[in-house]
Amino acid sequence: MENRNYGNRGRREETSEDLRRKLRRIDHRGYPAYKDLRGQYDFGGYRLFIDHVQGDPFAAPSHVSVHLSGRQAGFPGEWLERDCRRIALQDELLRRFGRAIGKYSRQAGGSGKSGVLSCSRPGQEILERSACQFDPKSGALTVRFLVGFPAAGRTVLAGELE
Repeated sequence: MENRNYGNRGRREETSEDLRRKLRRIDHRGYPAYKDLRGQYDFGGYRLFIDHVQGDPFAAPSHVSVHLSGRQAGFPGEWLERDCRRIALQDELLRRFGRAIGKYSRQAGGSGKSGVLSCSRPGQEILERSACQFDPKSGALTVRFLVGFPAAGRTVLAGELE
């Protein structure tokens, strides 16, 4: 789950500050400049993965995921040992995460899908979903969601994304 590599072989792992520098560099450039952000960034307590960057502000939003180690996630091991408990916890976390990010969706200005924040929206069934998963052995948590990278027309609004 943690061993993704986006062509960074031989390079040091990028940090949140590296991401900020990239954002400043691409600000007000053409929308395809957002593609430079694809990769993983260490924020100290978690890792941010930009898995897929949308092609333009009117396309489906970008795919992003956050990864926490089992220690950082901090859930008791017995909550993850049995599938029924782990799946119920994942489901509840996804529901809460969806409500939390929904409050911030569309707050970034711009055109198209700028500022959209969303994740899989569970129905009444409690099911295993790929949008929120624990590794049962390590306790590591992965949450996947969508982000509409902000743009004015087809120009990057990096400050809004930051």
